[in-house]
Amino acid sequence: MKSPLLLTSVAALVALAACSQKTPEVVDANPDPMAAELANRAPVELPPAMTADVSMRCQPGNILLYVTFFQGDKLAFVRTEKGGEINRLTAENAGDPLTAEGGWKLTGDDKKATIVVPGKDEYSCKA
Repeated sequence: MKSPLLLTSVAALVALAACSQKTPEVVDANPDPMAAELANRAPVELPPAMTADVSMRCQPGNILLYVTFFQGDKLAFVRTEKGGEINRLTAENAGDPLTAEGGWKLTGDDKKATIVVPGKDEYSCKA
């Protein structure tokens, strides 16, 4: 004995399968006026991710400098006091010394670095 529910569901599936042969037409009623301009613009470079945020003990003078290193080795932030003003040091190529206006200079990494602070001194620093 065949179930009437089974026959009905098979018939419904066959009917739906026949309907799905058409591809729906998409009509854009509100086109983007900047679509062409956006498609032709230059790619956007995302800012680098932080790799380390360290307090470095520096000599001479046994002072602390606060340094944030970023991925790509082309950017670091240096602060002379915790929560103080950020000095943004950059380099054209990875591995080059990081520099900023006024005479800032950083060479090294998040474990050991040499940092020149304008108007003060050149410090040998360790994390």
